[in-house]
Amino acid sequence: MRVRTGTLPSVPALSIPADLVTVHTDGSCRHGRGGWAAILEFRGQSLELSGAERDTTNNRMELRAAITALECLKRPSSVVIVTDSQYLQHAFTKGWLRSWQRNGWLTTTREPVKNRELWERLLTLCATHSVNWSWTRGHVGNPLNERADRLASTARDAG
Repeated sequence: MRVRTGTLPSVPALSIPADLVTVHTDGSCRHGRGGWAAILEFRGQSLELSGAERDTTNNRMELRAAITALECLKRPSSVVIVTDSQYLQHAFTKGWLRSWQRNGWLTTTREPVKNRELWERLLTLCATHSVNWSWTRGHVGNPLNERADRLASTARDAG
């Protein structure tokens, strides 16, 4: 994992809206080489994280970005995660995760849910934090989404 800028202060428990942590995430994968990135913003400060993995998928990298961002928060926090991954966002906002769990971690086609261990890790983190999910279209000029994309791609190519 690479930390690109200063440290992000801990968010007090029982955060008020002014203490909201905003996280922009992205994942990237080419020929099994993957990279992920998260940009956390809190009270005018930012923290950029990125990393790489081999033998992976884009969806795994999208999950790793969100997981790593939440893992670096030292206290329960109010968080908005902005992602260009509908896979990630819809799992929470359209009830996919509840359905997968209810069905014994099987999809509607009765196939095992891919990336189950990452989903379970993310669910544990979401139980600690108050997380809202926001989708943004990728590659349309959202500056922080574009920055997260560059960081994930750079990490992928360096890894």
